[in-house]
Amino acid sequence: MSWTRFLVSFLLSGVALLPLAALGIGACGDSGGGEAPAEWIPVWEDEFEGPAGQLPDPGKWGFDIGTDWGNGQLEYDTDRAENASLDGNGNLAITAREESYQGRNYTSARMTTENKFEPTYGRFEARIKLPVGKGIWPAFWLLGADFDAVGWPQTGEIDVMEYLGQRPQEVHGTIHGPGYSASNAISRMYILEGSRFDLDFHRFAVEWDQSQIRWFVDDSLYHAVDRTDVPGEWVFDHPFYLILNVAVGGAWPGPPDASTRFPQTMLVDWVRVYRKAQ
Repeated sequence: MSWTRFLVSFLLSGVALLPLAALGIGACGDSGGGEAPAEWIPVWEDEFEGPAGQLPDPGKWGFDIGTDWGNGQLEYDTDRAENASLDGNGNLAITAREESYQGRNYTSARMTTENKFEPTYGRFEARIKLPVGKGIWPAFWLLGADFDAVGWPQTGEIDVMEYLGQRPQEVHGTIHGPGYSASNAISRMYILEGSRFDLDFHRFAVEWDQSQIRWFVDDSLYHAVDRTDVPGEWVFDHPFYLILNVAVGGAWPGPPDASTRFPQTMLVDWVRVYRKAQ
C-alpha cells in the first residue's frame, strides 16, 4: 500500500491493464499448507500459534502507530491486542474497529518486520482470509528498508496483495518506484471467478530476484515485471521489510458507508519467506 497514493485513477487503469487479469481459480478456496517449489529454501516464517488474545511475536513483528500514512486513511493504527492478536486457532487477526480513538473514528493495526527481518530477494508468501466492506483496504506488502533515508517512491514498494473490500473478487499486485508510482504504478488485477476472497483463505505470493518480480494467487502466476520493463530506475536490489495492515478509508477505496459492518478482520494463517537454492 503506497506511502503517498492518490489512486482514484489507479482502479480504472488496473481494470484495463492486461487480459491476464481474467485468470481465476474458481470457487474453491486454498486447501492449506501450500509448499513452495523445490528451488526455494525456507528462511523465515510465522505460523501464529498461541493462545487467543496474545500479541504477535515481538521478535518478528513491530507496529507502526499513528494515522494517515500519506494515503488519507481514516484509522488510527495501534499496538493493542484489540487490533492485532492471535485468535487461538493458528491465525493472526488484524481487526479494524469503529470506535473513537486518538481523534479518529476507527482503529486498526499495521505490523512490520522493520529492523527485525529485511531480506533482499526471495519468495514471500502468506495465506490470508480477507475482510469485506466499502472502505476496507487490507494489504500484504514490502517496503524498502532505506525509506527513512531516500523516501518514497525511491525506496521501492512491492504490493504482494492489495484489495478493496467493496470489490471482494479482486486483488492487485503492484510495484512502485521512481517514475512509476501511485496512479502510474505497474499493476495487474486478479479476478477470483465464482467466489470471493472474504469467504475462504487464499495464498498470495511474490517471487523476487535480480531480474524479475512475479505474482501468484494460489500458485497461479498472473503478473510479472522484468527490470527492463520499468520506465524509471529499478530500485529492487536492496533489503525490504514486510508489512501486514488493514486500512480504513483512503484515497483509493474511499470512506466506509452505511453498508460497511464493523469490526472487520483479516485472518492470516501464516507468513513464509524463502531464498533461492544455489
